[in-house]
Amino acid sequence: MKSGFVYIVTNKNNTTYYTGVTSSLVKRVYDHKLDIGSVFTKKYKLNKLVYYEVCNSMLEAIVREKQIKDMNRNKKIKMIHNLNPNFVDLFDEIKKLSL
Repeated sequence: MKSGFVYIVTNKNNTTYYTGVTSSLVKRVYDHKLDIGSVFTKKYKLNKLVYYEVCNSMLEAIVREKQIKDMNRNKKIKMIHNLNPNFVDLFDEIKKLSL
């Protein structure tokens, strides 16, 4: 089975969040940085990766994405803060890991 990723991108001011799922995290985040992707992420300039999880399969990633999307905003922010307290862009980190 192919692994999957669930991720959250935001804008430079961390005011709007988008949760997505992909089988190639580096490629997908790079697409967001190039404004290739959803109309929503392009409209709100959501291209800063602040959170991601590695899942054992795409099905697991999709299930996890739905769980995260069902969370209220404060819960999502706390979850991000636990992994990434300064809300730094994790793109360079995932490029090194080749996720």
